Amino acid sequence: MNGDESLEPSGHLVFEFQFDEPPEKLWRAISTPGIRENWLPDADLADPEPSVVAPGEALRYRIRDGEPPFLESIVTFRIAANPGGGASLQVIHEWPGGIGRLAHPANGNDPPLMRAA
Repeated sequence: MNGDESLEPSGHLVFEFQFDEPPEKLWRAISTPGIRENWLPDADLADPEPSVVAPGEALRYRIRDGEPPFLESIVTFRIAANPGGGASLQVIHEWPGGIGRLAHPANGNDPPLMRAA
């Protein structure tokens, strides 16, 4: 593994998918830049190199929004063999500091303000 971040998520969304293909084929799809570019373009990444790599098991990328305020988040892909010979893919989407750090709308009235008379 390289990178200094652990692979344990905090505030996050988790999506899990089952595939008939073996784990090696899924690993190739997420780790080979030319193949990955077809479904996760470099333009969507803050850095095209993964920040964490656990060969054959997990990759972590930093993602940047394409529109202002250009928020960054982290997406981790985890692969595991399933009993039927296929593979399980977990996609974990995290926001640094948890979801609560996302921007609040200016008109959200949070907290309510009172005008001085």
